[in-house]
Amino acid sequence: MKKNLFALLVLALLALPAVASATPLYPGPYVSGFVGVTIPETTNATSFTGGTVFDDRIKFDPGLNVGGTLGYDFGFMRFEGEISYKDLQLNTVTDRGTGERFRVTDGNVDTTAFMANVFVDLHNDTPITPYVGGGVGFAALHMNDVVGYSLSTPGVTGLYMADDQVVFAYQAGGGLELALNRQLSLDLAYRYFGTSQASFISTEFEVKSHNASVGLRLKF
Repeated sequence: MKKNLFALLVLALLALPAVASATPLYPGPYVSGFVGVTIPETTNATSFTGGTVFDDRIKFDPGLNVGGTLGYDFGFMRFEGEISYKDLQLNTVTDRGTGERFRVTDGNVDTTAFMANVFVDLHNDTPITPYVGGGVGFAALHMNDVVGYSLSTPGVTGLYMADDQVVFAYQAGGGLELALNRQLSLDLAYRYFGTSQASFISTEFEVKSHNASVGLRLKF
């Protein structure tokens, strides 16, 4: 059974170039949607409590990465506007001065990014088109109240207060576009996403994350 499935997979892969080459993609406007995962980097933070300044280290959990684009394909280069949402779930906060560690029981940073992107398509004789590029824009960050449980002196305490910030954002990366027909393609993408420092009411830090997604691109 496994041999039969493997044989079918090989035949499908061999047939795919012929199918896609018979229905090549063409320049024009397009829309796309994608869904995937965001993996935030551990970040250093400065926090303020009762007039005291703390040097923290924040670790995040992987979260949701979802969004869409509207753009124009010129054949070798694409320009697009992108809206995306990333859910940054805090995992632990460590006071680097005392070593006290808090397990976050509630708290996340909702990140909505508005980006202007440019990508260069590396066309070849196959239906798979690699591309590279990046973009700049801004991100609207919403910090929810963050509550943690101390692993040193057991007890629940409030770590950061809810607040909103709008900051500069940037991203760079690439991916693979797989042509399914003349109008529709599958998009496998990676983006490194970052922001300038966000100054919330009780803490300051930068957002940096690795983002992988799968999406569909439809040309008109």
